[in-house]
Amino acid sequence: MMLPLLAGCTINHYLPRHFDFVTVVEKTEPGADGWRAACLHVPVVNTQGLDSYVCKFGVEMPIETAAEGYISVTLAQRIAADCANEAGRIVLRAPSSPTPGLVCEQFKKKFDEVLYRAVRGSMVTTACHERTTPTIIHLNL
Repeated sequence: MMLPLLAGCTINHYLPRHFDFVTVVEKTEPGADGWRAACLHVPVVNTQGLDSYVCKFGVEMPIETAAEGYISVTLAQRIAADCANEAGRIVLRAPSSPTPGLVCEQFKKKFDEVLYRAVRGSMVTTACHERTTPTIIHLNL
């Protein structure tokens, strides 16, 4: 499923399987502890000029928090996908620019805000954690 940007750009709809979380800090203590990360490379394309940009970002999430308790990989994937899709919908309503690179930056910022609200301590990063392998998403125009 495609999400068209009002500025003439498109980005993919995120699925839980796109977030291939790996444990980067083992959970060793009872309570809030541990950390997972995923990496994505996602194309953003201006469909009017076919300019494209590979939007690269990391997603990091605690394994357990005081508020949410234990977060399984499956739950982490679902939360990340839901938050990415919500951020995409928000950006689609009013993109700051038709330039794919700027749309990517706007998306990452909004995704970070939405994800942090869902799971306190989570973040979207510009660089991927060294232990992650990028999930490369192909855009079907």
